[in-house]
Amino acid sequence: MPDLPHLLAFIAAGWLLNLTPGPDVLYVVTNSLRSGVRAGIVAGLGITAGCFVHIFAAAVGVGTLMATSAAAFTVLKYIGAAYLLYLGVRMVLSRPAPPADIEQVVAVGGERGLKAVFMGGFWTNVLNPKVALFFLAFVPQFIAPGADDKALYFVLLGVLFNLNAVPVNIGWALAAGWMARRGAVRKGMHWLDRAAGVLFIGFGLKLAFTDAPAVRIGR
Repeated sequence: MPDLPHLLAFIAAGWLLNLTPGPDVLYVVTNSLRSGVRAGIVAGLGITAGCFVHIFAAAVGVGTLMATSAAAFTVLKYIGAAYLLYLGVRMVLSRPAPPADIEQVVAVGGERGLKAVFMGGFWTNVLNPKVALFFLAFVPQFIAPGADDKALYFVLLGVLFNLNAVPVNIGWALAAGWMARRGAVRKGMHWLDRAAGVLFIGFGLKLAFTDAPAVRIGR
């Protein structure tokens, strides 16, 4: 494991990266705005679960395969892009709910089941090869070249990074849930859905046209 200064740097870098707006943050915020804090937290937990898949897959070599095989990267890239586009189109085409229904949605925790919210966050990450490549590029920088078991250190640091993301996602959910309780936000909920849908479509198109980057394994 890295020494204390490097470990603190790893934690700080992870928090800064998790605070950066992207598909994950958008998914948490959107669900919190629509369905309350509980749904936003569940969305964040689904995202965390999806990241765990990439961490352990990278540790056993699947992530390296995607980094070195253009075909493997392309297949998962298009599946992930299609899923993001599906989410975006569904949100853009969603119908506005009556004000009374919006109040009930926020009160009970969502018009969608929490299981569906969780699985949506899970698949948003699992089907995005850029998440796997991120872990392959970022985590090894904090593993000493002479480490005896690099795979074990990779998993431990990946788990630490993922757990550090949980309070950040909860913070986004709390902030968005607070906004959802304000009347102005509720009145514009349908337009927020459309705006979020457009952003998801943009993320999907960006992923679809992304070339497989060269990832340097190791320090």
